[in-house]
Amino acid sequence: MEMKTPRFAVVLSGCGVFDGSEIHEAVLTMLAIERVGCEYQCFAPNTWQARTIDHFTGNAVAIAGDEDNRNVLAESARICRGNIKDLSEFRAQDFEGIVFPGGFGAALNLSDFAVKGAECEINQEVRRALEDSYRQGLVIGAMCIAPVVVARVLGHKHIKITIGDDKNVAAGIAKMGAEHENKGVTEVCVDEEHKIVTTPCYMLAKSMKEVAEGTANLVDEMLELMDY
Repeated sequence: MEMKTPRFAVVLSGCGVFDGSEIHEAVLTMLAIERVGCEYQCFAPNTWQARTIDHFTGNAVAIAGDEDNRNVLAESARICRGNIKDLSEFRAQDFEGIVFPGGFGAALNLSDFAVKGAECEINQEVRRALEDSYRQGLVIGAMCIAPVVVARVLGHKHIKITIGDDKNVAAGIAKMGAEHENKGVTEVCVDEEHKIVTTPCYMLAKSMKEVAEGTANLVDEMLELMDY
């Protein structure tokens, strides 16, 4: 019997490190998936960003409710050349893995961790995607700050994750019921029991080269858990 090629869902949160997905992390994740001969489909929630940041000045130019604020799905489409679907269309049974690149969008748009910390709320479709993925036995990957989203949804399962070595974020993760494990910039935390793989990326990285290595390691470890 011919072995099925693993498919990854890549969940984006906008376009740009300060208000959406970290672009290097997102692109390098897709590249890592392609390089191991696998396939991916990008998704994003169809909702408004918590804020829009001018990435040249670093200043907020719009917040939720403003007419010139931006849509998370529309902005995410920039990264994947328009090949993206509304996260409401995600079906766990169509995939073997789901990956969440980092960027402040994970803590602003997928959740409001940047505002509420451990008491954060999770976007409804993001929560559904994670819960369905866990129930279906998909391997869950997350990088940079995105593991906090996984912790908020699945922390009660006593999962193990990493965001690097930030003590304040690690404390928030512990409050959610998850265990934080300190890791170096390209190292990967593998929770074999719950099939969750995380890596620090730009929580620690000083170069795109380090992010490329970290994302490749994450994808490799996800494939190991898929027995591929």
